[in-house]
Parts: sequence; structure tokens; C-alpha cells
Amino acid sequence: MPMQKLIFICLLLFSMVIQAQKIKEYDLYVTDTVVNYTGKTVSAIAINGMLPGPELHFTEGDTAVIRVHNMMHHETSVHWHGLLLPNEQDGVPYLTTASIKPMSVHTFKFPLKQSGTYWYHSHTMLQEQSGMYGAFIIHKKDETKMPEYTMLLSDWTDMNPHQVERMLHKENDWFSIKKGATQNYGQAIKEGKFGTKFTNEWKRMRAMDVSDVYYERFFANGKSEVQATDFKPGDKIRVRIINGSSSTYFWVNYAGGKMDVVASDGAEVVPVSVDRFIVGTSETYDVIVTIPPKGIAYELVATSEDRTGHTSLWLGNGIKQLANPLQRLNYFEGMQMMNDMMTVGGNMKDMGMNMSLQQMDMNAVMYPEISGMQMTGMQGPDATNANGMENMKEHDHHAMEENKDIVTLNYNMLKSPVKTILSDRPYRTLHFTLTGNMNRYVWTVDNKTISETDKILIKAGENIRIIITNNSMMRHPMHLHGHFFRVVNQYGEYSPLKSVLDIMPMETDTIEFNASEKYGDWFFHCHILYHMMSGMGRIFTYEDSPPNPQLPDAEASLKKVYADDKRYYFSADIGLESNGSDGELRLENTRNFIDAEWRVGYNSESGYETEAHIGRFLDNKQFFAVYTGWDFRYHNEMDKQRNLFGQRSTQAKRAVACLGIIYVLPWFVETDLRVDHKGNVRLQFTRQDIPVTSRLRLWGSWNTDFEYSVGSRYILTRYWSLSAHYDSDMGMGGGIAFTY
Repeated sequence: MPMQKLIFICLLLFSMVIQAQKIKEYDLYVTDTVVNYTGKTVSAIAINGMLPGPELHFTEGDTAVIRVHNMMHHETSVHWHGLLLPNEQDGVPYLTTASIKPMSVHTFKFPLKQSGTYWYHSHTMLQEQSGMYGAFIIHKKDETKMPEYTMLLSDWTDMNPHQVERMLHKENDWFSIKKGATQNYGQAIKEGKFGTKFTNEWKRMRAMDVSDVYYERFFANGKSEVQATDFKPGDKIRVRIINGSSSTYFWVNYAGGKMDVVASDGAEVVPVSVDRFIVGTSETYDVIVTIPPKGIAYELVATSEDRTGHTSLWLGNGIKQLANPLQRLNYFEGMQMMNDMMTVGGNMKDMGMNMSLQQMDMNAVMYPEISGMQMTGMQGPDATNANGMENMKEHDHHAMEENKDIVTLNYNMLKSPVKTILSDRPYRTLHFTLTGNMNRYVWTVDNKTISETDKILIKAGENIRIIITNNSMMRHPMHLHGHFFRVVNQYGEYSPLKSVLDIMPMETDTIEFNASEKYGDWFFHCHILYHMMSGMGRIFTYEDSPPNPQLPDAEASLKKVYADDKRYYFSADIGLESNGSDGELRLENTRNFIDAEWRVGYNSESGYETEAHIGRFLDNKQFFAVYTGWDFRYHNEMDKQRNLFGQRSTQAKRAVACLGIIYVLPWFVETDLRVDHKGNVRLQFTRQDIPVTSRLRLWGSWNTDFEYSVGSRYILTRYWSLSAHYDSDMGMGGGIAFTY
């Protein structure tokens, strides 16, 4: 063969190899910055000077090379959400990938084996809430080009995310006040729902909540509204909708009519035409919509599930045609439904129903516009006999008659265009129950946090089936890293592929996946940021995995992963009143607490009292705790009485160590039984924070030493309240209170 021909063939082959392995590179510069969306300048994180970060585009088969330049003075990370990639490229710091240290560069390199709509975000602490996220789009090879637009949804708070997290663990009611959703007794009486409210608290359930955090703004591509005017009238376009929020679900509606859903979490589905759908936190959906005629702009609106705000994409150019706005939620309707479903012990009743795949949203009774409710999930002879079901069915029947032509998407409507059945191998079945304690903001799987469990060992190539039941009052978008799973539905072998499953209260769903990634640790967690950080997740690990070169000290790295849900949160209540000062300082985490409380008068007769405790919650519902501590007090008066148990009172002077137990009774009455080292017994009953109105709260306390106090506070701001109370030792007083 002539030399020239040989060289030509070699160059051609080399060119084909290079083309087949096309490398596409990006540089991402992560910096601290400040933003002002609401008239207040606050800290944020930018990528290449943008919030959100730049939209990254690739073609299936490319090799992605992404250099992350950390220009901040604290570490960071980037997780490539929904991508199938080598374990050490997944981006979870200290679990799969080295943390990106301050003033350093980390290079990610991985082949793209898929196409679709994905996104990227920080997996370090709460950085995602501060703006560190962006879209990641992978186009098909040789696909017919279709007009498209990416709509990246997010939520924004001016508050420091760490303060948000601390307030959630503090049981602070400020977010509900801002939303107008306290569901107080005054409102209950006004709406004829006093019995509903009382029963709700009798069963030790807090006010209904569909979103934990109050957000000042909701964004599409970093703006409250965006307009796409480059499309031609009548064009059909693909809108790639990504929920990049930290904790918000969005209802999506289009003023131009129906939307054809063609993909979810990057995986294609057989087109299904719907009027609306909900996008769970971290989910993605691709929809096909039609651009309006000339002179009109249609609104594609995403409304937060708690109805406190929305963000809009305007398609077309001209007179704006708004989508129908969603009404405020009927919280007391949801509260009544929960009362019918829960026992006084805080457990779900057996409703005699097969609830799955979002086919019946038990929270839907709160939606004034209830539309497209599907009752097909109700099965069995007990389905019509369970408490509350008849009311719900009647309610839904009327709503469905009024809205019978409106179609709401659920998972049972999604069908894969190709078979997704797994290889013919045995299945290993795991059962997970999603659990939580809204009172102390503890979110768990099987009542355990990530740090309280071992990794789950799986073998390369085996089939895993997970049956998930949500036994909490919140939705949870469960995300599996590095794998697609089948959401088992009516289409059997054609069940859709996803990487996020939104599972609603009381629902049970089944997912299946093949352990196809060979090695490494893979995170499975709730993608509501504050739920994940409190410990709601598990870690799958492949047996016989080789050491991860990015994590040379695997044991120390895992401890840092576990440290996230072990953190302690500080809170304080300090009152300054006309007759003295009282207050409490508290430090607590998932299971343990340390607190110190005081009551100090301005004269010797009033004296002082101070107690301190170290304790631990023992039961799953965290109604029961034990503690040890001490009690010092002094009053300038003689003990003249005995307590309820006939023991001589030591109210005037006491310096004792004590042991005690705390149990939360129905109606949130905290019972505290203790004995000190001298054998004296005290039983105390306390009820805090009775919501009379949105901002007015009452409280009271009585014990067997015949000490009592009652009080009120009127909440002015996040930190300050007006207070007044009467104390059996200190008398009447009023002033201000500081809450942190």
C-alpha cells in the first residue's frame, strides 16, 4: 500500500476517533457576591458572575471537561444531578469526590452516556440556597433541531440559609406568620373550625404546612419573570423545566392550553397531554407547547405549592394572556383530613387504600380549584369506610364535576417509549419508611438519620427493588445518585425511568434499579435541602469497591458526611419585664439537648431561680425524653407549705441535683416529672405558644410545689415580642422579649 494512502487512512481513523470522543470544556469560576432582589443587599454565590450559573450544553457522546475554580475562602463542591458517571466524578464532598478547597481548581472529566435535561448544584452545606446551581443540557446526536427554551426554577430568601435552618429546628413560627398560614384559634373560630383545630393539637400535630420556608421571591432563570420573543407564532417548542429550588414545589400551568409532557428527569416518555403538573424539588420535565399567534404572549407560570408567589415565562410577543391564578390554600380542610387519618399517638391509620404514584393527593382537599383528582387509587371493601374518606370523596366529586375536563399529571400516566424491564435476575427488596418530626424538625428514614445507620451493601449487577412508604406529613422528593430507577406503574415493562421520586403523605411507591455502576458509594436522599441536612437519606455502597483515590482517608471523610446531621443548633428566649427577667438558652441536635433557664427578680423577695439540664429524646416521635441537671434558687421568705406530695417545700432556698423525664401529652402539654438528690419530687405541666391570633400567643405553667405562671406575647418581628405575665413568686410584669 502506498505510504501516502496509509497516512491518509491513519489520519482518517484518528479523526474519527477524535470526533467520536469529542471533548467539550467549560471553566466555572465560583465567587462570593452580593445581590439585591428586594431592596436589601445580601450575600450570595455566583458562578461566572451569574445567578444561576451558566447553562452548560453538550451532545450525547461528548466527554465533558469542567474545571471548577473556587475563588471563595471556604470549600465548595459541584454535583451533576441525574448524570450517569464514574463514582469519583459525582461531586458529593467526602463521599465520592474531594471537596474543592478555597482558592483551588478541581477538574471533572466524564463521558456523557445519555441525553436530556439535567442540572448541577453545590452539595456543600446550604450553598445551593445561595445561588450555586445551573442547567446541564445534553442534546441527542443527529437529532432534528427543535426550538427550545430552558426554564430553571428556584426560590430565594434574603435570610442567611444557616439562620433559616436554625429557625426550622427552633420550631419558630415566623415563616407561617409571613405566609399568613398560622391556622390560629381566632381564625378557626371565625371559620367555624374550632373543633378541627382543637382535635389537631389534641393529636399533637402542628399546623398544616406544605412548605417549610417563607421565600421573598421565586425565579425563572434568576428573574421573577422572563420573556422569550424569538419564536415564531404557531411554533411548537420544547421547554426544559428544571426545579432547582432548595425546598419549593411548583405547579405549572400554561395560558395557551394543554402541555405535552415528553420527558422527566432527562428520560423520554410517551407524550401525554395535561393541563397542569407539579414539579417536585430537583425534578425536571420537558414539555411541548405552542407559541401564540402574532400580537399575543402566553404565560407559562410556575406557582409555589404554598401559593405565596410565582414566576412566569412569557412566550410570544404582544398582549399578555395570563394563566388562571391559583387560589390560597384551605388549610383547615387539610387539617380535618389529617385529624381523620392520625391517631393520638401520632401514627397513621390504616385507610384500606392502595395509594401510589400521586394518583390521590390527600392534601388536595386544601386546593380550592381541585381539578383532575383521580380516585382510582381507592380499592378494597374498606375504602369507603375509613374515617374521613366519604367526606373527601364527596368533596372531590363536586370538584371533579366542575373541573372534569382539566387533566393533572401523575406518575401513573408516564410511559417509557422503550422497555425498561431489568435483566432476568433475582430482585433484592428493601423497605423504607419516610419518617419525621415537624415539631423538632428531624427528618429520617425508618426513624434514623444517615449518621445513625450503616451503608447499605449492594452487589454489582443485582436488581434492587425499594418499596417506599411516606409516614410523614410532608412530601419528599427522593433522589438516587448515579442511577436511573423504574417507577413501577400501570405500564409494567414500559414503566418510566426517573432519578427523583416525589412521594406524598401516606403514599407507598415501588422503584427498581440495576446496580450497574460497579463500585463506589451512592447517595439516596430527600432533595428538600433542609430535610437532607437533617439526615433524611441512605448511602448505597458496592461490595468490594476499590479505594477512592480522591478520599485517601475514607474513615475521616465519612465522619465529615455524618457530621451534617449531628450538628447542634442554638436558640434563646430572653424576657426583660417590669418585675424581673426570665429566659432560656438551649443547644440541641437530633437526639440530645442542653438547656439553662432562669427567673430573676429585682428585689430579695422575688429572688432568683435557675435550672440547667442535659437530656436525650428516646422515642421515635420524640414525645419522651430523660434528663439530669441541677436547680438553684433563693427567695427571702420562710418555707411555710408542703407540696402536693406532702413533702416540705424548698421554694425559699434550694441547691439540688435532679433526674427527670419529660413527656408531651395531647394538646402539646409538656409533663416534667423529676426527683432531686434529697428525695423531693416535682411534677410540672407546661403549655407553650397557644396561637390565639397570627401574632398573639398564650402560655401557662403549674407544678406540684404550687408554683404557677401564665403569660402572653405579641410577636412584633422575627426577634422581638411584647410580653406580659403573672408569676406566683414574682407577681405581675410586662415588657419585651427577645427570641433567637
